[in-house]
Amino acid sequence: MHKVLLSTALFLIASVAFAQKDFEKSLDSVQTLDDVTLFFEKNKKAKGKVVVFNEEKHKTQMAEKIFKMSVGSKKYFKNSPQKTYYKVIEKYEIPYYRVSCVYLDGNKKSQSEINAIRQNIISQYNQGHRFTDLAKRFSMDNTAKQGGDLGWFTYGDLHPEFEKQVLDGTYGVNDIFMIDVPEINAYYVVLMTQGKKLIEEAKVLKVTEPARRSRE
Repeated sequence: MHKVLLSTALFLIASVAFAQKDFEKSLDSVQTLDDVTLFFEKNKKAKGKVVVFNEEKHKTQMAEKIFKMSVGSKKYFKNSPQKTYYKVIEKYEIPYYRVSCVYLDGNKKSQSEINAIRQNIISQYNQGHRFTDLAKRFSMDNTAKQGGDLGWFTYGDLHPEFEKQVLDGTYGVNDIFMIDVPEINAYYVVLMTQGKKLIEEAKVLKVTEPARRSRE
């Protein structure tokens, strides 16, 4: 009886080890984003997705470790309830920009009121008033709480017309200017707070190995 139980236990251990190796082998074959789709088709019980780490926006210890990894390498953290792998699929640099702005709502203010407010803001800024204070006072959206700072952004993050006028312009750091987006009744005073910056990003496959249940 004991021999049967021991044999069964050894068989189950071997089966689990084999399944784990098969899972890792399948994960090792993932080299591109197209491979990710094939991987999940083969490992239907695996839960995961591709996540993007941004070197400027993500300052966690995990992100630091991700950016030290080479493309194609993988890592898992032993303190997770289930073994979760992070495999780097791509690493690249893309240009990011940073501005602060005062937003004025054309649905609530007339064009003449908006023009007067914007001229007042620019005048006060040129007189030495801090833009953050002006944004907190005049901006009509939630960005007022952070002094108008929009954070780092790149193409596709904001309204296309806003992006076009910021990114295609010839503005330098500390230049102040106006942007109109009439189709959404949005009017802005914009301050260029940072120059263009290349920021590294990593596309990472985060996937949890399916739990193996022993047979009763």
